[in-house]
Amino acid sequence: MNISQVITIIVAIILIGFILWWFFGKHKEQSGVAQVNNGMQEANIVVNGGYSPSTVILKQGMPAEVNFDMKDSTACLSHVVFEQLGVDKDLTKKPITTVKIPTDKPGEYNFACGMDMFHGKVIVK
Repeated sequence: MNISQVITIIVAIILIGFILWWFFGKHKEQSGVAQVNNGMQEANIVVNGGYSPSTVILKQGMPAEVNFDMKDSTACLSHVVFEQLGVDKDLTKKPITTVKIPTDKPGEYNFACGMDMFHGKVIVK
């Protein structure tokens, strides 16, 4: 085995390790808490290469809205889908798109991009 084959094997092992970490590793999720104004909860999520924060926490029993601030023109992120709520919103029509979230009972509402590659969730406590 010559030196170029050894280097190729080492690079391949490093790339495989990186891919495994990227897809299966534990990554720190950002979470945010909604701001309360005039009896209404409002949370803002920036859409730019993903969702930031990817988790939003709302208080149960108070009307709530989540605002998606579109900063990325990627086709995948052009829609946000809340399957449990039957919501599929096109984020390209307005700079900020609002989704009303029911807060009558505690639970989690998962959301994803139109291609189901980027994910987030809204937690009602």
